[in-house]
Amino acid sequence: MSTGISPSVSVIITAHNAAATIADAIRTALAEPETAEVIVVDDASHDQTMAVAKAAGRGDGRLIIITCAVNGGPAAARNRALEVAKGDFVAVLDADDFLLPGRFSRLLAIPDADMMADNILFIAESGSPEDLPTAPRIVPAVIDIDLAGFVRANHSVRGSSRQEWGFLKPVMRRAFLQNNALHYDEALRLGEDYDLYVRMLQKGARFRVSTQVGYAARWRLESLSSRHSTADLKALHGAARSHLAIKGLDSHAEAALAHHAAELRQRFLLRDFLDRKTQIGRAGALVSASRRPATLLPIARGILADKLAARMPAPASRIGRLLIEQN
Repeated sequence: MSTGISPSVSVIITAHNAAATIADAIRTALAEPETAEVIVVDDASHDQTMAVAKAAGRGDGRLIIITCAVNGGPAAARNRALEVAKGDFVAVLDADDFLLPGRFSRLLAIPDADMMADNILFIAESGSPEDLPTAPRIVPAVIDIDLAGFVRANHSVRGSSRQEWGFLKPVMRRAFLQNNALHYDEALRLGEDYDLYVRMLQKGARFRVSTQVGYAARWRLESLSSRHSTADLKALHGAARSHLAIKGLDSHAEAALAHHAAELRQRFLLRDFLDRKTQIGRAGALVSASRRPATLLPIARGILADKLAARMPAPASRIGRLLIEQN
């Protein structure tokens, strides 16, 4: 912990072709008095991301820009920022999102926590800090999140409300990350935040979340769809299996992690089957799958679930809604 009056925060922004939105992210981060530095990692952008980022800093010496010659993905880019971060805490801010005023002072006031997050307000792509929609009223409270509860809140159960707490953007105690040799898994281009939070909780991190809004996320339905690749799903399933390999898990955490790993396995096997179907036709894909009998049931379940989902209404827009809503 620093010797200053208040703890300091290193804000990490990784960006790839984010020229249209990154200025809001940088300006709102620099506006927070607790911000010690804003570290922007330009992950091999092809647009004017770096120029826009520099202009948004308006000469503020707290803005640090790192450029990558090759696109390594958000996990690798965030690790580069973590290597140079100096704040007591680190906070990840997506390049198309922005912070609400007073966010860090509110989060740093939450006691006894290694990870402090707050509620997320979803706004339109064209939204800005100057024209925020009115957030739904919710009773201010602090939620303590344990490993089992966090994992359960990320299950993709069709027909039910998914809380998706993997989207949370906690302020993380940098010493906790360093003391436990924790960093982002660079093999992941999907679920890298979820994976890090799970491993922090497995190491005993205390995770506390305020229901007050402090973070605005631009809502793009297509960004939350199935644009990820089969390889992305395979890597995330591998991470889920590694979470289960940790010894000393209590029964609730183990059950939640096992359920999540099984869910990811089904998604991966289905995507792999559909890839094979495209490449060699339906008959060839069925023959290939039949060589691995244990995969047939998950594939069949996935196909049935997709057919049922296709008959359901399209998901409602989240614009103007909160990630954590009143029960």
